[in-house]
Amino acid sequence: MSSLPLSFSSDYMEEFWEWDINAKSPAAVLSPCRQAVYFHIDPVRESQGTAGVRGTKGFTHGEHYWEVEFLEPPYGTSVMVGLGTKSAQLHVGDYQFINLLGVDGESWGLSYRGLVWHNGRSRKYTEPFYEKMTVIGVRLDLHAGTLSFYRNRINLGVAFTGLNKVGVPLYPLVSSTAAETELLLGTRSWGFTSLQERCLCTVLQHLEEGAPIDTLPLPRDIRGQLQAYKTVVQLHRENTCWRHQSGLTVNI
Repeated sequence: MSSLPLSFSSDYMEEFWEWDINAKSPAAVLSPCRQAVYFHIDPVRESQGTAGVRGTKGFTHGEHYWEVEFLEPPYGTSVMVGLGTKSAQLHVGDYQFINLLGVDGESWGLSYRGLVWHNGRSRKYTEPFYEKMTVIGVRLDLHAGTLSFYRNRINLGVAFTGLNKVGVPLYPLVSSTAAETELLLGTRSWGFTSLQERCLCTVLQHLEEGAPIDTLPLPRDIRGQLQAYKTVVQLHRENTCWRHQSGLTVNI
């Protein structure tokens, strides 16, 4: 098994999505850039159940890899990383502390206890992880229909198969039952779906900083595609995320 995540491959490009402010539990709060999520931060009420949040982008084809960093050591009944459909549950109250990702057939998840869950059933997949700053990578290959996880960029192997048969978009998910859980999105990458995308990326990578695209000896349509592609990449890269250091800054 390869020990390198997809973002290190020449066949993959940086992807831009974030946590969805409109698809989360009331007990989940997002940072201003929506790349960090804080669960159960009320100092009085603490945790009263299980909370989740969904990513803004759903995947229907291709290969995708993303990472979630645990800014604090995981604890409690469940802290999970995974994916699911738009129908996946994002909140369970009334002091129900459950493994939310995989509670039914709409989601698939990995718990910090080393168990993978789907359709209400679990099995041991890896050793538990309790360390602060642990990075869990998620690799979704919709060509092969497989879901694999990485721990600190070490491939843990295939956790689930058959995801290419789900038939609806699959979205990144995280969830937690524990008070003051802090999770941060890291690397996000996708595999090129066409030779055209790969060529556009290669040309941009070889251009000098600030080089004008409109003077390149290329057809007008190609220059237009390059400019549009470059603009999208620049806009998203400016959306850098504040990282938790000494205090909590949130967007309620």
